[in-house]
Amino acid sequence: MQFSATQIAQIVSGTIDGNPEKTVSSFGKIEEAKAGQLAFLANPKYEDYLYSTNADIIIINESQILKEPINATLIKVPDAYSAFALLLRQYERLQAQQMVGIQEPVYIHATAKKGNDIFIGAFAYIGENVTIGDGTKIYPNTYIGNNVTIGEKTIIHPGVKIYHDCIIGNRVVIHAGTVIGGDGFGFAPQADGSFKKVPQMGNVIVEDYVEVGSNSTIDRATIGSTIIKAGAKIDNLVQIAHNVEVGNNTVIAALSGISGSTKIGNNVMIGGQAGLAGHITIGDGAKINAQSGVGKSLKPGQSVSGSPSYDYNKAIRSQAIARNLPEIEKRLRELEEMKKKTKE
Repeated sequence: MQFSATQIAQIVSGTIDGNPEKTVSSFGKIEEAKAGQLAFLANPKYEDYLYSTNADIIIINESQILKEPINATLIKVPDAYSAFALLLRQYERLQAQQMVGIQEPVYIHATAKKGNDIFIGAFAYIGENVTIGDGTKIYPNTYIGNNVTIGEKTIIHPGVKIYHDCIIGNRVVIHAGTVIGGDGFGFAPQADGSFKKVPQMGNVIVEDYVEVGSNSTIDRATIGSTIIKAGAKIDNLVQIAHNVEVGNNTVIAALSGISGSTKIGNNVMIGGQAGLAGHITIGDGAKINAQSGVGKSLKPGQSVSGSPSYDYNKAIRSQAIARNLPEIEKRLRELEEMKKKTKE
């Protein structure tokens, strides 16, 4: 697909400096881009490439001061990074729109309800009473269990498994290898030291505009629902246990684990490799630093770091002091020697 500078400027609401008829057909990093490609500059670290790149069109910040002449056509916007992201999303949608129809072989139960303009890839399994909304794309080798509902314009990438009774909203993206609705980790200890499995009878609800990265797992509730609320973004390799609730527009980075029945508020930020204990509440806007171990509830807006986690500002001060411990020890020894000599 080819796009002219005029078309791109319309999509990102930018102004053109250069040839409005210039066209591109692919994207490239500004330091590597070739003729016929579009690039962007948002990080000042890469500014020198602005004058040497072979890209034909470059999206830049309106505030960018040009130090040398540039051959490329420029599209100026308030925020180049956001504009480029918007353009990539638009390009992705256009590609997805071209994928319509049902490939063979697939299994689709007779009771399944299929919307308009959907795509179902080869070797997919669609169970009983499944509902698939208009414009949804289900890629090859996916499993959609009985009674699953999938909304409109949702993308289910290859190898995703969605167990029975789960509900997926509109414009959701679930990346390859993710499992939605597997059993929660529920086992009751017995007198003889063994464990008896507790049946997991609930489901998972993933609301609109959620994105879930590759190879993540979201477990079904024991009773009720595990809920991922609208706008949440979950990275690759994240474990979300039974009966967890993740709030609106909360982001969770890779390798994090959320234990059962924990309630996470809106606009929370959780860094990579963080671990949250079960049955706690994380207030709206809280920030959990990477590799933090959170064992207690957090207030709205609270920031924590460390394992076990504690106040972020105190953690930073403690780290600064820890780096100076050898010098502090030396000074302490000197003071002890001085005190000893004074007594003598």
